[in-house]
Amino acid sequence: MKIEERNVYVGPSLYAHFPVIKLLLDLGPLEAWPTGRLGAGYVDGLLAALPGLQEHGCSFGEAGGFVRRLRGGPQVGSDPEQQQGTWLGHVFEHVAIELQNIAGEDVSFGKTRSVEGRPGVYTVVYEYAQRDEGIEAGELALKLLCSLLPSDLRPADVVPDDWQWEEARTDFIRYAQRRALGPSTASLVKAAADRNIPWLRLNEQSLIQLGHGKFQQRIQATVTGRTSYIAVELAQDKEETNKILANCGLPVPQQELVRSAERAARAADRLGYPVVTKPYNGNHGRGISIGLKTADEVRKGFDAAAEHSSSVIVETFLQGDDHRLLVVGGELIAATKRTPGRVIGDGTHTVRQLVDIVNQDPRRGIGHEKVMTRIELDAQADMMLARQAMTLDSVPAAGQEVLLRSTANLSTGGTATDVTDIIHPDNREMAVRAVTAIGLDVGGVDFLCPDITESYRKVGGGICEINAAPGFRMHVAPSEGTPRDAAGPVIDMLFPPGSASRVPIAAITGTNGKTTTSRMLAHITKMAGYTPGLTTTDGVYIDGQRTVEGDMTGPVATRMVLADPKIDMAVLEIARGGLLRAGMGVPFVNVGAVLNVKSDHLGMKGIDTLEQLAEVKRIIVEVAKDCAVLNADDENVIRMSAHTDAKHLCYVTTNPQHTVVKEHIRAGGRACALEAGVNGQMITLYDKGRHIPLMWTHLIPATLEGRAMHNVQNAMFAAALAFSLDIKLDAIRQGLRTFDTTFYQAPGRMNVFDEHPFKVIFDYAHNAHAVGVMADLAERLDVRGRRIVVVAGPGDRRDEDIRDIALSVAGRFDHYICRRDDGLRGRASDEVPNMIAAVLRERGVPEAAITIIPDEQEAIAAALHMGQPGDLLLVFADALTRSWKQVTKFKPQGAPAPAAAVPHRRSLATAAEERSDDTAQPPSDDGSLLAAGFVRDERGLRFVGEAAD
Repeated sequence: MKIEERNVYVGPSLYAHFPVIKLLLDLGPLEAWPTGRLGAGYVDGLLAALPGLQEHGCSFGEAGGFVRRLRGGPQVGSDPEQQQGTWLGHVFEHVAIELQNIAGEDVSFGKTRSVEGRPGVYTVVYEYAQRDEGIEAGELALKLLCSLLPSDLRPADVVPDDWQWEEARTDFIRYAQRRALGPSTASLVKAAADRNIPWLRLNEQSLIQLGHGKFQQRIQATVTGRTSYIAVELAQDKEETNKILANCGLPVPQQELVRSAERAARAADRLGYPVVTKPYNGNHGRGISIGLKTADEVRKGFDAAAEHSSSVIVETFLQGDDHRLLVVGGELIAATKRTPGRVIGDGTHTVRQLVDIVNQDPRRGIGHEKVMTRIELDAQADMMLARQAMTLDSVPAAGQEVLLRSTANLSTGGTATDVTDIIHPDNREMAVRAVTAIGLDVGGVDFLCPDITESYRKVGGGICEINAAPGFRMHVAPSEGTPRDAAGPVIDMLFPPGSASRVPIAAITGTNGKTTTSRMLAHITKMAGYTPGLTTTDGVYIDGQRTVEGDMTGPVATRMVLADPKIDMAVLEIARGGLLRAGMGVPFVNVGAVLNVKSDHLGMKGIDTLEQLAEVKRIIVEVAKDCAVLNADDENVIRMSAHTDAKHLCYVTTNPQHTVVKEHIRAGGRACALEAGVNGQMITLYDKGRHIPLMWTHLIPATLEGRAMHNVQNAMFAAALAFSLDIKLDAIRQGLRTFDTTFYQAPGRMNVFDEHPFKVIFDYAHNAHAVGVMADLAERLDVRGRRIVVVAGPGDRRDEDIRDIALSVAGRFDHYICRRDDGLRGRASDEVPNMIAAVLRERGVPEAAITIIPDEQEAIAAALHMGQPGDLLLVFADALTRSWKQVTKFKPQGAPAPAAAVPHRRSLATAAEERSDDTAQPPSDDGSLLAAGFVRDERGLRFVGEAAD
């Protein structure tokens, strides 16, 4: 049994709309060994290792269901296959989930499916909470399952000879906790999520971004981005804190700062015993020794503190119970009484045995695994026992308290009791004054007093220290008493009710046009006054400036944009590759658009058909909240309306007679249609019965006066998206009027260079549909000379895809130059150009009209030298920047000046303003549409299936 392949999906994917891990698991010979055949001993061993599996419901939907599947037999039904038990791929899924559960994660989703055509190979999908922990859970699941196998079936290379389950389990929990958010940070993240505030983890520790873009706030553990640096420094400087609080008349112990053990002993003599020694700038109770009664104890206490700080504080020992008082935003939120790790004697058991009994409490775990931590028997425990004249083998009397820690930290086995409801008002006010005096927005006061219900003025007490990053665990999950919402007030302080935390997010996908549409939309939003963050195939752009170069259409780029503190709008181009590799980078978007689904990249990564490709691209509209924008002219896209819960459906069509769109509009739905008028074609919006003429297509520079129909359609999508983002109509019009397809604004997207005697159109099209669209444009343009094309196909495409590219241009040009990309992607050097040339010959293109030049630079150079005045060169390029420079820097030799072109200008009349359409509607065609699988609801018409009723 081995893991062949792993994908970690950070967001919505083909498998779930939340983070999951997908494995390709090969059982090998174990395919013949379902759990029923492995026997009861195997199942019993697994349940002994992971008792929590008994709570898994599996397909039965109730506790114990998975165990029934494991044991098989008649109890699972009459299916002979299921009576054999279940296969180890399915068991692996449940074990990976349960391992995360014992590490404290709340995950439950999983599914396992056999891979068609590969017996014994399974796709295993399971939910994860933290990436590294989820991966390690899979690795440990593999070892556990193999370790339980009979020796003749056990893979020798999976489980080492010295491997021990209990040790591996403990190591895994500690590994998970080192990478998981701490209890305090986790509580803040949960409080933010409960308020619908998004969050991003910015490092492997506790640095968290709450909110997106310019609305973001940051926290690190319980320190916020608003916490004063000076206040943090003061809180860490225990000596200075003591002085400031004393000057405010607040109760504090006397103390001295020393730098040697002997000076510490002399300071203790001056202050009077007992005393406390602690690091000058320590935290979490590290290095603190309390109740020191002799000079030797003080020297040892100094040595313990010196391990954490070069300077050590000696202070008078305050009698009383240890309390932590939490203040947030000038208000006491919680108060907790803390008790150090201890055992209570019973007159029978030894200290060691009593610790074992205490650690059996199901509420105690490893580290922060549970609400309490196990007590460890270590050097500090030995020291505390020695002070009490005891050892681990001593038997304390019944009722005798035996302290095993000097401080009351939960992380060392201490307990916490909530006392928020009984704290005296004077003590409450004292805590608020202390935190305010230091200048903290979130602070914890360590306060010792005999009775928290009495005023410190009456019974005494004092402040030991102020914590700038107080832990919340003791408050949100006390050992006794009422849990307190410590995190909520912090989030409300950072994001007062009604304040923004999210930026609008638009996601665009499709086989072709998504880059141009994304750029158009980002430009429109900028014209509307936003600061957009844009992800595209050539980089990340912040407010129009490229900040990162490369193909940035996956979740990493999404994260970059949402983390940028300038942006207040996110426009995400989402590509097939990123979705298949890692999913989306956000759990949902406001507006999602699918432009088209055409043949490209088929036969790769398990996607072999258009229907499968459509399922991948459909993810965007599945997670759209406000509006799903769909191409009604693409059958695979319009059917996606059955898979979205967005508030609005917006159909885009270039066919004003589209039956579904007409009925959708009549039902009050949203649409963007291309309508013919006396002055050309008008992009028109419909919404809730309103008819909104937006803009003549010939006024959009990117459409080449309306001739580039693919950019007409891209502009329609950009307009529909912008409208669905509540951008004003005038801003949409201005954005479309000022967006062009220069190389600098849209590299490789129908860039036109007409400073040679001939015109060059430069494009990145790399599939049959996109190439065909550009060939259509070349035919529609007025050309006085020849039409010449430089054509290629990516080497990793199927033979039929390259053939279709050739068919898209065959018979439409006067001369063809066939080339290949620089990256051969598994093909021979001249294989692709020869394949294209062969198809052209089949279609009747004369041999004299075909030139094969494999190298891209040489092919483009040949086309440029071939160009004559009045010619049109259509160049399909791969290395965009290099090839564009080649085009623009080309110097025609001895070419006559081009004839002056007669400008063809239409009036730049302002598009008609929004108006209501009160004209009578033609009769409805509900019957045929319902038969075709469309139904009417409050959003208009959507597809639900072939036989809707």
